[in-house]
Amino acid sequence: MRPVLWACALLATVGAVACSPKPAEKAEDAKPPAAAAAAAVTNTAPSGAYIVDLDHTSVIFRVNHMGLSHYTARFTKVTGDLQFDPANPAAMSVSVAIDPRSLETDYPEPTKLNFDGELAGPNFLDAAKFPQMTFKSTRVETTGANTARVTGDLALRGVTKPLTLDVTFNGGLAAHAMDPKGSRIGFSARGALKRSEFGMTYGVPAPGSNFGVGDEVEVIIETELTQRPPAGTIAPAALPAPKPKT
Repeated sequence: MRPVLWACALLATVGAVACSPKPAEKAEDAKPPAAAAAAAVTNTAPSGAYIVDLDHTSVIFRVNHMGLSHYTARFTKVTGDLQFDPANPAAMSVSVAIDPRSLETDYPEPTKLNFDGELAGPNFLDAAKFPQMTFKSTRVETTGANTARVTGDLALRGVTKPLTLDVTFNGGLAAHAMDPKGSRIGFSARGALKRSEFGMTYGVPAPGSNFGVGDEVEVIIETELTQRPPAGTIAPAALPAPKPKT
């Protein structure tokens, strides 16, 4: 997680020069225009300890279904904390816990089949036996102005293995009167794991086949974290002045 500013946008190419016109470029010699750099990221949030704001957090996973689509589901109970250090991103650390019993799918007829329960059951997450998944970072490697590769230990179904997430810092805001939770920072993250490595082999397709549910699980995270300011440091939001009577 590297919360520093992106570079400014790339300059456009120089226009045509004076004097006699040059021959037109051959189609095969023409170069595509350079892509613009990403917009600058703004951060006014201070360093320190932050906690996950569940109101603004989603943890989604996707798996290939018979080579036809990517089935998508989510977890709704997530807690976590981050030691945020804008001046030294490599020193940051994050710890997250997820309740696998909070898994939710979009199965349309839950009264006929508890599909959420199937995925949380013994063939997959076995949430009754393993009621918590955890991720604890062990290394932060910056990869860009506001991106990083975060590696940590993922504990799932009684197995602990390394997992690497590609993380983007989206910016931060210092505490202000309109946000009762205080300072706020935001991140996006993506990663992938093989479920068979955590004992979930049920339905994995045979080699060379897509018939089944894919082994690779894509993880997609959008999150905001907050830091409550010291008491009395932020004035309450002012109410708008009443309009004069006419």
